[in-house]
Amino acid sequence: MERTLKELKNGEKGLIVKVLGEKGPIKKRLMDMGVTRGAEVLVRKVAPLGDPIEVNIRGYELTLRKAEAQNIIIE
Repeated sequence: MERTLKELKNGEKGLIVKVLGEKGPIKKRLMDMGVTRGAEVLVRKVAPLGDPIEVNIRGYELTLRKAEAQNIIIE
């Protein structure tokens, strides 16, 4: 079952399967921040309206918008 990072709730973990999108600036920025295949991601906080999402990836905290999180496929 394919899910996106946007669908995870507080405290849930997932393993990144792939990052969608063409080789544009957004995908490059995400990959530069460590959002790559095989990385484990833990959702730390979700804002009351769902945007932004704070995650822990590769030992540091990262804040993502819903639009960015929707491009990250997890298992």
